[in-house]
Amino acid sequence: MSVTIDIAGLPAERIGFAPSPLAELCMTLHALSQPAHHPGLQSWTRATTASLDPCLADRLLEAEFMWRSSFSDIFMAFAGIPGGTGRPGATLAEELDVLDRLDDERFVMAALEHCWLALYNEGGGPHPLKDAGARAKALETAAARGPRQLEFSIRLLDDPAGVRVWMRRLLEDCDEAFFAETWRRIEPRQTADARHKAEVLRRKGLPAVLREVSSALSVDEGLTVVTADKMVNGQTTATDPLVGPGLLFVPTNFGWPHLLVLHAPGWRPVVHYPLDSPELASEPGSVELLQRRMEALAHPMRMMLCRSLARAPYTTSELARVYGISAPEVSRHLAVLKRAGLMHTRRQGRYVQHQLDLSVVARIGGDFIEGILR
Repeated sequence: MSVTIDIAGLPAERIGFAPSPLAELCMTLHALSQPAHHPGLQSWTRATTASLDPCLADRLLEAEFMWRSSFSDIFMAFAGIPGGTGRPGATLAEELDVLDRLDDERFVMAALEHCWLALYNEGGGPHPLKDAGARAKALETAAARGPRQLEFSIRLLDDPAGVRVWMRRLLEDCDEAFFAETWRRIEPRQTADARHKAEVLRRKGLPAVLREVSSALSVDEGLTVVTADKMVNGQTTATDPLVGPGLLFVPTNFGWPHLLVLHAPGWRPVVHYPLDSPELASEPGSVELLQRRMEALAHPMRMMLCRSLARAPYTTSELARVYGISAPEVSRHLAVLKRAGLMHTRRQGRYVQHQLDLSVVARIGGDFIEGILR
């Protein structure tokens, strides 16, 4: 599973790095609504939540589906303006001005992205502002999220202009309440990282800078397709003539473990990547490797073999005697564990001993969380 970005024919100067205050505001709102996703931010989330005005906290609940379980593209409005620069504003006010330039259809579709994520990313289907069936489907999905979400979605579809004014005021109040001070502290590091990555791109090329951005990113030998290893399938292009060419990488201090890829049709692709975090104890493997390891451990007999292999080294014949199965059958199970990188094998004289790699097994839970949230 992966998201691919077609960059064939994209000039090198159209690949850039820049911080986005509006995108980072989205991540701070997500951290406040999902603190369990970000244990390293607990001090910030507790202090910020405690200091929020109750009225502002209540207003945030109305629209939190745009940042709680998915991240609405409205927070990267700079990528959705056809013919625009494709780059964020220097300040939150500038980015909110860009958000105001999104037409109602694009704003509503991005705001209600959670209602039909697959359809939205494929760019198909009728629009809820124009089609009664699409409207009913959007409201049905919103209703499943709760009465507040349903009420907000009805308001959005009935009066998009009014909701847009309400949304801007909400984000401005968040800026005044907590984000301005937060952005003042973290913006210098993001700007420095963006400049560093741009220099790496210039001096060493795209493969090198992708390795610095995230181990989940890669590019093919022909430098035509960037691939993000994620538990979702999607594709987009960085050379859409209708919106303009470009691929932008945006750093975030609040984003880990999420690696976000904006890949909606009609929008320039954006990779929102987390800066190094103390939460990340080890380099996560690929989604494919994680799946292989979990499948290897899911088999009942292999789970029994692991019980012994976790305690001490064993030979194949010893395991066969302990569990009453044939040596070839044990060998087949051990081969699955070995392919998954879960086992050490060493020779002791004329015997080959096998033992479970407990450090790798211990990381599976963390790798799983990182993989599904990436």
